[in-house]
Amino acid sequence: MRALHTADWHIGQTLNGWSREAEHEVFLAAIGEVLEREKIDLLLVAGDIFDNTNPSGESQRLLYRALADFKRRRPALSVVISGGNHDPALRLEAPNDLLEGFDIHTVGTLRRRDGKVDLDAHLIPVKDQGGAVAAYVLAIPFLRAADLTGISFSQGPQGVSVIEAARRFHQEITDAATQIVGDVPLIATGHLHCTGGLESEGAERRILMGGAHAVPPDIFPERIDYVALGHLHGPQNLDGGRVRYAGSCFPLSASEIRYSHGVTVLDIDGRDITATHVDIAWPAPVLRLPESGLTTLAGLAAALAEIEEVETIGLRPLVYVELEAEDAPAVVMGKAEALLQDAPVRPAGVRIHRPARDTENRPAPPVVPLSETTPEALFIQAFEAANGFMPEERHLAAFRDVAGGV
Repeated sequence: MRALHTADWHIGQTLNGWSREAEHEVFLAAIGEVLEREKIDLLLVAGDIFDNTNPSGESQRLLYRALADFKRRRPALSVVISGGNHDPALRLEAPNDLLEGFDIHTVGTLRRRDGKVDLDAHLIPVKDQGGAVAAYVLAIPFLRAADLTGISFSQGPQGVSVIEAARRFHQEITDAATQIVGDVPLIATGHLHCTGGLESEGAERRILMGGAHAVPPDIFPERIDYVALGHLHGPQNLDGGRVRYAGSCFPLSASEIRYSHGVTVLDIDGRDITATHVDIAWPAPVLRLPESGLTTLAGLAAALAEIEEVETIGLRPLVYVELEAEDAPAVVMGKAEALLQDAPVRPAGVRIHRPARDTENRPAPPVVPLSETTPEALFIQAFEAANGFMPEERHLAAFRDVAGGV
């Protein structure tokens, strides 16, 4: 049996106002191609299918169109989708009565019955072509504090820590599942932050079950043969590869440009599971200009001139720009925005960097009585402090125009 582990699609994301819908269409089509090429039997999506808890109709349509394409390519494909912290949990589960007829299962919330986890909702058998159960998926969505018993955020003797509560939860649900699973492969999903995982600045919230904690990967009992995680956007292994983040679909922030995005293909041979990363090319370039350091307006213009026109606006390069403050930041920003507006790109962000100054060893300016200075001298001092360079004649002329009208 072969499975495909993916996560963190964030359908519906916008970046600096730019829709990523066209990129998601290309990415989801690429997943369909991998499913077909690699002869995948089971698709695992470990949370953050959507970017927010109120996805648009277009975002939901994009998901269901992709699922239909997956089933056309692999009619016997089993699909298990578990919710993340960005997902609308109940809305994700709403079409279950229909989807389960196509062997597509969505688990957005933790279900309990008589005080215990409802395994009928969370333990999903995956059958082979002969109809025998070849594996089980323990579908665990993003857990909130209310999903854990005995949790306490205080130091009182009556409660347990988030980590200990998470450890107990996973042990209990695994023990209950083992009574049903026997010696069949058991794969769990999860959406949380594990200790040792590399985060992406600006893209991921520090979450675990409603808190700001990270848990060690050993909260997942050894009986679980593979843990398919979502939340951290960089593909990475923990616990020797038994616990793995598949990573996000493509760069969702500037810090993810360095990642090798794709999906994880699992070869399941009994309870031996081997994970292999499969690259998926970005639907559109995501660039930092320059690749490192800072550039000038002239350097930015030269870099933009080398970018080729792309007919589909949603597939034009997204660019992050890091500029030197050659002039007042507002002036530099205005000129940069004009260059970007005329280029075949989607600006994702522009930052202006002032020259570094030695403020620690620099003596404080002497205190001068107002009677011994002038408004223009104060303006020059404030301008230099704010921008790192002295005002030019045009700056002084603008100040004099304003001061003369007061």
